[in-house]
Amino acid sequence: MKELAGRLTALDPDAGAAVQVIAYFDRLAESRAGLEALVRGAAVLAGVPARLVDGERRVQVRVEADGTRRDSGSPPDPAWPSAALSPDGVPALWLERAGAEPSVVDAVILERAAGAVRRVLDRTRGRAPADDPALVETLLDATAPESARLHAARRLGLDPAARARALAPADGPPQVAPERTADEPPAGRVGAEPNVPLAGKAGAGTVIPPTGAFGAGPAAPPTRKAAAGPGVPLAGKAGAGPTIPLAGRVGVGPAVPVLRLPESWDAARVALRFASEEPGRRVVHAEELGSLALLADLVAPGAEPPADVLALEAAAATAPWLLATLDAVASTTSLRAAATEINVHHSTLQDRLAHAEHLLGWPVRTPQGRFRLQLTLTLRHLTRP
Repeated sequence: MKELAGRLTALDPDAGAAVQVIAYFDRLAESRAGLEALVRGAAVLAGVPARLVDGERRVQVRVEADGTRRDSGSPPDPAWPSAALSPDGVPALWLERAGAEPSVVDAVILERAAGAVRRVLDRTRGRAPADDPALVETLLDATAPESARLHAARRLGLDPAARARALAPADGPPQVAPERTADEPPAGRVGAEPNVPLAGKAGAGTVIPPTGAFGAGPAAPPTRKAAAGPGVPLAGKAGAGPTIPLAGRVGVGPAVPVLRLPESWDAARVALRFASEEPGRRVVHAEELGSLALLADLVAPGAEPPADVLALEAAAATAPWLLATLDAVASTTSLRAAATEINVHHSTLQDRLAHAEHLLGWPVRTPQGRFRLQLTLTLRHLTRP
């Protein structure tokens, strides 16, 4: 091979360099080199940083041209030379060469490195079937053997030693989202919905995801107030957790060790019952419910609504603005804040509340009346089939 490379170099420098690249990656493959060594080889040979980003298997490796590992949370530039790990796949290996047409040597580096990376991933991590419902179902099944749940977690690309959350979408399969710290770059989604490496389409099924969430099996009933828009921070505070790119109502379980995900799933389904698209919170986190979660044990889905809920439904049927107005009053800190929430003048809100109190038969502007209103709105969610 060295002799052939030498002869080709004399005739065509690019052809000679390409043969040397092929020989180099063949040697790495024979020595069963790991992912970092392969990406480092691509970076050193190309003379520019190289990065591997496989959201499906939650892998990110970036190496500088001098061989130093230096990962980055910024997304790859689509203009960089790149290669997919499979014929129909998306780009996963990049050479950070900007402003220049990719050379023949770059193309060979990408092709040989991508092939070697694919073999290593298939050998060591398998394919992460982010949208495989059976694996997610096993992971969230408390009756499944621990060994089976560990196997499912690994197949989904979850670190058994890490923490994750179960997500219960009202419309769609269960999902699992790996927990991350505030300074950790988003993982890519597992499966999907872009915005999250979740696990299942948990990321697809998360485990939101590129890496994101995993999905499977039916979810549960809904209700409560939420952030608008497609992306909702999974962990709520302090920047922890990935984004949940799910539409509709979603219950989010607490972050727990992977083997305790069945507990998170149970809590997520309870949280889903408190979620509501309009009016109310679209995404509800189980940790935020506190003792309110006990109400879910007392009120079964589809149960006969209490008298106050029936009165609320009857009043809403005569005044289209009523539910949104009362939800704003129940979920904000003052009447002025409620007026701002629904974009009406303070005096208009007062007129609406006077009319609502007449229809309901009880005051909603006193502390006791406001608590009664909050409880009625919650019970309305919980009695929904």
